[in-house]
Amino acid sequence: MKKQLSFGMSIIPILTLIGAAACSIFFWKAGMHIPLLIGVIAASLVTIIGGWSFDDVQKMMVNGVSRALPAVFILLIIGIIVGTWIASGVIPTIIYYGLSIIKPEIFVPIVALVTGIVSITLGSSFTSIATIGLAFMVIGEGLGFAPGLVAGAVISGAYFGDKLSPLSDTTNIAPVMAETDLFSHIKHMLWDTLPAFFIAIILYWIVSSSSVANQSADTQSIEAILSGLDKVFMIHPLLLLVPAFTIFLMIRRTSAIPALMIVSLLGAILAIIVQGVSISSIIQVMTNGYSLDSGVKSLDSLMNGGGLMSMLGTIALLMIATALGGILEETGAFDTLTKKMMAKVHSTGNLISSTILSTFVVAFASGAQFLAIILPARTFVGKYKEMGVDTKNLSRCVEAAGTVGINLVPWGVPAVFAYSILGASPSEFIPYAFFVILVPLINIIFGYTGWTISKKQYGNEKGIEQ
Repeated sequence: MKKQLSFGMSIIPILTLIGAAACSIFFWKAGMHIPLLIGVIAASLVTIIGGWSFDDVQKMMVNGVSRALPAVFILLIIGIIVGTWIASGVIPTIIYYGLSIIKPEIFVPIVALVTGIVSITLGSSFTSIATIGLAFMVIGEGLGFAPGLVAGAVISGAYFGDKLSPLSDTTNIAPVMAETDLFSHIKHMLWDTLPAFFIAIILYWIVSSSSVANQSADTQSIEAILSGLDKVFMIHPLLLLVPAFTIFLMIRRTSAIPALMIVSLLGAILAIIVQGVSISSIIQVMTNGYSLDSGVKSLDSLMNGGGLMSMLGTIALLMIATALGGILEETGAFDTLTKKMMAKVHSTGNLISSTILSTFVVAFASGAQFLAIILPARTFVGKYKEMGVDTKNLSRCVEAAGTVGINLVPWGVPAVFAYSILGASPSEFIPYAFFVILVPLINIIFGYTGWTISKKQYGNEKGIEQ
């Protein structure tokens, strides 16, 4: 007979994962796959001791992984897009014109702004990072900026847009889980998102100005990159129509997977027609990524990438994380961990801060956005109704920590994905991810001051409004 997991047993997998992750970061230098596997093993042992069979544990993991399958297909297609957009000259064209016209004094704020606009339109932080973000990394390299600073600005812009876009999967999931509606959720998020992004832009301008004051742009390096691009690729402004067409598809609300497949194939076709790449070569690029040996080290390091195979590490991380999440959810371990916390919640400030803390617990335990949104939202929705606090506050909080704040988790799927695309490690970009840091903090401030916190009376546990 199954028994309720105690608080001590429920917290063992999370503490084990955090301990293993710390060892990997400081000693093993082996990434986060093994720490997550150790977390899965710990969760499995605790579950079996708690009265479940091994078959039950397997089913829990399968159910958890099954929720990630749509994200798996999207990641595979994004890998193909990166490869074909490099081979076709789309990303090289963006880099070429960017290096030609962008001034160092305003470069970093522009990175955040442009990435944010693209991300709102596409509804995908991952796609924005893998396309315009990659281009900005090369431009930043040419201008002499630290990779971590540029990556931090890219990530801030990408998640600003992802958070507000009605096309984003996480933006759609959060209000459903919190039992509110999409557009009330988005409108309510303006209160934390816009101030955080405005402050981040100012900080990027200050840091950017300081960087420019302390070093001058390496004009020789920039000229070498421009010359290398011009030599290897056919650079033409019409290639910019490809990202414009991608934006058009998203505006038309085309489903993510078909839209991404279309633009990846468009990139492959243009690589054949415009750049003269053979069909067999473009198939290899779609599989293994683009390979460039131009003699310009800074250019080659960022042009060599993409391809379906480049996403397998991130996908493995996602699957292990969601398997762990499946166990934590179906055994009620997370509910057990939050019961004591919710019992002490008697004020709106405590409610908001507890929601954000719980979301970060799931983020650190699983590294998966979906779980960091779903588990706390389902756990806290009754408490919000009981206290007469509109559940759109709940959806805003789980987005703040689960969609955006999870980038502060070095082994989280978003941070690992950004590392795989941009080449800057989490330890390099996290200190500069100003928007990511500010959004959860602003929500906590709102909670304790009561500012922007909407109230609503619910008639019963089903949420019938009085």
